[in-house]
Amino acid sequence: MKVRVLGSGCTKCKTLEERVRQLIAKNNLNVDVEKVTDLKEIMSYGILSTPGLVIDGVVKSAGNVPKDEQLLEWMGGAK
Repeated sequence: MKVRVLGSGCTKCKTLEERVRQLIAKNNLNVDVEKVTDLKEIMSYGILSTPGLVIDGVVKSAGNVPKDEQLLEWMGGAK
């Protein structure tokens, strides 16, 4: 599974990336994480506000930091 965190480096963007990485480590998930900061690439996903979260090419959220439970469900680690 590939997770892309879209954002230029704002506080919410950093928080989302950090939480995704923590959840992956804590739940021993097989997920690759990539931080995307290129504005053109971010815009190619059609999101208007960051942070954005893309999982396996599908935009899951934009403009907010989802709750841990939602992130885990999207990444296949929901209990």
